[in-house]
Amino acid sequence: MATVLNAADAGWLRDQIHTALAGPDQTVLEVERGQDVRDAVATHEPDLVVLDLQIDNMGGIATALDLHLEASAGRVPDVPIVLLLDRECDRFLAKRADVDAVVVKPLDAGVLRRTVKRVLADQVSA
Repeated sequence: MATVLNAADAGWLRDQIHTALAGPDQTVLEVERGQDVRDAVATHEPDLVVLDLQIDNMGGIATALDLHLEASAGRVPDVPIVLLLDRECDRFLAKRADVDAVVVKPLDAGVLRRTVKRVLADQVSA
């Protein structure tokens, strides 16, 4: 069973992500603030993190960079990241943050499920 950590400050977006990803073979945990992601990753060791680009106190880019730095220091597990982008042109930012995949909003549940499935499969085969 896979565990996904969902980080978004907007309740409606967390609900959409949860609905798209939760199921008998996948658990979805949620945090509302970017600054809570590091502790949640350390505590729950999720298989994947979904970050919204716009989290009000620590955005998705800063959170992704923080996770990479903490993982490289051995303080949290190295976990793949899917970043939810506001616009197609934000792919440049995602590339700089070295995330594993992106999904451009508005959120399409099927696209998100396929993206998460692909990233998780890539981790198993790596």
